[in-house]
Amino acid sequence: MEDEAENLRAAFGDSSDDEDRPGKETIGIGESTVWERVEEINGLWLCRNFLSIAHQSDLLSAILNEGWFVEESINQAMRFGNLPSWATELSDLIRQTVESVDLPVLSADLLWREPLFDQLIVNLYQPGEGICAHVDLLRFEDGIAIVSLESPCVMRFSPAEKEEDEYVDILLSPGSLILMSGVARYRWKHEINRKQNGFQVWEGEEIDQKRRISITLRKLCQA
Repeated sequence: MEDEAENLRAAFGDSSDDEDRPGKETIGIGESTVWERVEEINGLWLCRNFLSIAHQSDLLSAILNEGWFVEESINQAMRFGNLPSWATELSDLIRQTVESVDLPVLSADLLWREPLFDQLIVNLYQPGEGICAHVDLLRFEDGIAIVSLESPCVMRFSPAEKEEDEYVDILLSPGSLILMSGVARYRWKHEINRKQNGFQVWEGEEIDQKRRISITLRKLCQA
């Protein structure tokens, strides 16, 4: 239990009794967050300021303290069922943030399922690395969350069943959250495209990319 409490403190700081903590702010309540609907893709929502800089740093420390990426050859960690305490707290924070706004970010049946998520993937991307276009496996339910840490990147979405060059690019800044459900989850592929010499461009400017860590949260389908 002491280890769990320490992990929680590492990921999200001390309890609400610590009112004087420097940089302390409430995330997911009232005007703290701004949701953006991606108009071209039904069911795709972006929250750019989901985590404060302080929360990003604390969450990154908690992930690295797991020891998953000690060896350079390892760049992915998966967990099923009982997630680390910091991941459960992150799931709760996502629910709070969605609940705090009067927007159709997630349907009620997805938002209030228990647990909201029970599968975790943490990916570590070095500069120039990406992931090919894919739709998440159907063994997972609707409603998928991705939180970005450290370096920004461009995630490209393209229709799953069309060959023509149609796509939508989204800039994922550090601390941002995207939620995919419905059409966005099942009928659009997503990728981190690295075809042009390994770097990415946003609005005509090359992105200064270093290491990036992504946290993907999903819910396994019931047998």
